[in-house]
Amino acid sequence: MSGSRRFKGRKAIVTGGASGIGLGVSARLALEGAQVAVWDMSEDALALAGDSIGAGVTTIRVDITDPQAVERARDETLAALGGIDILVASAGITGPNTTVAEYPVDAWRQVIEVNLNGLFYCNRAVVPSMLAGGYGRIVNVASVAGKEGNPNASAYSASKAAVIGLTKSLGKELAKNNITVNCVTPAAVRTPIFDQMTQAHIDYMLSKIPIGRFGTVEEVTALICWLVSEECSFTTGGVFDISGGRATY
Repeated sequence: MSGSRRFKGRKAIVTGGASGIGLGVSARLALEGAQVAVWDMSEDALALAGDSIGAGVTTIRVDITDPQAVERARDETLAALGGIDILVASAGITGPNTTVAEYPVDAWRQVIEVNLNGLFYCNRAVVPSMLAGGYGRIVNVASVAGKEGNPNASAYSASKAAVIGLTKSLGKELAKNNITVNCVTPAAVRTPIFDQMTQAHIDYMLSKIPIGRFGTVEEVTALICWLVSEECSFTTGGVFDISGGRATY
């Protein structure tokens, strides 16, 4: 697909876009002709992402748990790109690996703030621009944990299940407006988010994948980029499994 220009003229936001899956999506969108606003918390990661992706990229530091900061980043993106056609909501954290009985309340709140509330703020912020433009593609990055529930990862599992529900709801709301809203539910993909997990939890996740390996950033990126393309025009509110055979529905 290196010669494809399927996103020529499109304007995209990728949250968590400076590392992991978000970086993979940002780079491919830019390669295929999009103007991309990379949103991330880390100034260092943003600088590296801007250098590695090159032309067509705007980097914006934003804390997605702050709704006012999200709206400011939205406005900065509109000023820089002239519109918003695509949102890939990829920012997320895992939280600690421990039982529900021992889960720290502050850590629970933080996971929900980032993975659910922050994603909601980003979805909410871009809808008016997409409605005004008569076109939009939103992809929310959930997880197979949101379908099945991973032990010792209750906040993460609950937040990703909620992302699936939000995606279905928003997809139905916008179905007649040429705006599609879908989510992907990857199994574990080896990215910097692994640094937030215990080795025991990483081993557990691998043991649940029938293919017997972790997914790759490139594999998830390919699926997301189809979902945010013009080709994906009759699917909304969908949940796209990419779990190496782990999920059964």
